[in-house]
Amino acid sequence: MSAKRTWIAFGVGVAAGAAVALLYAPQPGVKTRRQLRRNFDDGVECLDDAATYLKEQAESLSHEARKSFKRTRGQVGDAVEWATEAVADAVKGVQSII
Repeated sequence: MSAKRTWIAFGVGVAAGAAVALLYAPQPGVKTRRQLRRNFDDGVECLDDAATYLKEQAESLSHEARKSFKRTRGQVGDAVEWATEAVADAVKGVQSII
């Protein structure tokens, strides 16, 4: 069993245990449902915050990748220009010898 599956099984077990514990808790159903709703809302808010953070990180990485690509493209263009000039100079040198 892979580590990912192990953690998924662990998470499902924890959630199931928490659900059973809440159902058998010695408090009224209304209070338990209110608590479950509040916890669910907190979880949704946490996931929303995580999604926003991940989106910001993805945009930042995308921006950095674009900058790196442009810089590399410029360097390759400079190298090609230098090589073209070197070849042209070599051709002129060979032609002058012949």
